[in-house]
Amino acid sequence: MTLDPVHFDGIAGLADRIDYDAEDEDHRDSAETVWEHFLDPLRDGDGNEVLEPIDELARRRVDAEEIALEDEPFGTTHGLDAGTLNPKPFKNGLVLDVAHAAMSAAPSDLDLHDSRTVVKALHSNDTSKDFGTEWEAYDGGSRRKIVHTHLPENQYEEDVVHALALYLAESTHALEHADRVSEFLLLDGPIYPKGLLRWYYRSSVLTDLFEESPHVGRILDNYVDLVEAFADRGVPLAGFVKNVSSKAVVRTLKRETDFGPVPWAHDAGLFAHLLERRELVDGEFERLTDELTLTNWFVSTGGMDAFFAEPDSPHLDRGLDPEDYRVTFCVVYDPRRDLIFKVEAPLVFTRNRETRERIERQVLSEVAVRRGPPQAVAKADDLAAIDRNSAGSLVRAFERSLDTDLDENYNAVRWGRDY
Repeated sequence: MTLDPVHFDGIAGLADRIDYDAEDEDHRDSAETVWEHFLDPLRDGDGNEVLEPIDELARRRVDAEEIALEDEPFGTTHGLDAGTLNPKPFKNGLVLDVAHAAMSAAPSDLDLHDSRTVVKALHSNDTSKDFGTEWEAYDGGSRRKIVHTHLPENQYEEDVVHALALYLAESTHALEHADRVSEFLLLDGPIYPKGLLRWYYRSSVLTDLFEESPHVGRILDNYVDLVEAFADRGVPLAGFVKNVSSKAVVRTLKRETDFGPVPWAHDAGLFAHLLERRELVDGEFERLTDELTLTNWFVSTGGMDAFFAEPDSPHLDRGLDPEDYRVTFCVVYDPRRDLIFKVEAPLVFTRNRETRERIERQVLSEVAVRRGPPQAVAKADDLAAIDRNSAGSLVRAFERSLDTDLDENYNAVRWGRDY
């Protein structure tokens, strides 16, 4: 039912009761202060570097139309993504999720596109049974596997099956087809499994899985192997983050420095103010949209970014210097749609200036043309996605094979199933 206009106005009018007089220009001034005094490097309260420029601190800009017409630095690019069903609890006590990973190529490689890696992760409280399987082939060039996990407490089941399915499928598929990538691989999202790493830093219950779960160990090994395989071949590996949700910078400014009140909810808000260009027109500021802007590259140890580069980590078996696995990133801003994107890569690649510049030019050129993610990322996203109709069919198939029903509540009746 549509909200009655009088009630819409009543709700919207609540904004008038919020006495918040901060001006956008104040936030921009604060962002400039951060840029000039806190990011070269950004330190925590103990003096440890959280963020440090690889080279000099700099903001750059490029004409959107001109770079869209330039020849791209990489003739062939590959993308990787994994789509999931999303965790489903069933009345027989099982909780499961399915991930479906695909690699794309631009220009297209149909044989590669048809190959998939599928992982079904499930949790049950019944420790007498193990539903896990080894890898098995299907449909020629595809593989599938079931992983079974038990948790000591009845919590986090949905988070666990989701992360295990997603990251095992993604990392396995990337390694399986690494030799098909000749010039550049761009992951859809961060370069490391941050959803899984979140357990290590934020949950004492889930931290135990880093010691006890062979599946977590396999995932961590896969991402280490992925960096090493591409570094050995001299082929750059990066990640394109479409939705920047990190709070590492603003959290450090708020908790660890004398900066003062921090007006941004997350890092994307800060970088948007730093990269947006405006001019005064008839007394009002208007956004300039003719140029894409970007930051220099930073080395980050903020939040979960520190994990893969920890010098004495008992969870990682690395063949390169721990420094080589450090997370580095630059931030790209597209003013035409007011969007912030983040490009991540391990330091082993971005330490080289020429490699950094090639990655930048490739991403900027494609963002300029597509007004969104690069083609390889968008194509991988399409290939890996489990659409609503397929999700519904899969759930019904699981209900039949498990001889049970989805464990739903009234919202499923009120709003319909979430697929």
